[in-house]
Amino acid sequence: MSIVIVGGNDRMVTRYKNICNEFKCKSKVFTQMPADFENKIGMPDLVIVFTAACSHKMLGGVKRHTEKSGTPVEHLHSSSASALKKLLARYA
Repeated sequence: MSIVIVGGNDRMVTRYKNICNEFKCKSKVFTQMPADFENKIGMPDLVIVFTAACSHKMLGGVKRHTEKSGTPVEHLHSSSASALKKLLARYA
């Protein structure tokens, strides 16, 4: 399963990736908005958005991309490791 995480804390990027590896998932993490963001998302199985730590511009890019591709999106208000683990446990 491939996952894209949008938002969150810069210091937690490696922690997010390690948690995804525990659940046998490949992951990309975007805490800042890069150039050509919508194309860098790719075609994941799931997009996770940490809404408390995500800009409106990034959220708009995610919305446009997922509407075209039909990718499911999960919104989490908390950008904690435990919130991510609970969500991945539902999908794994």
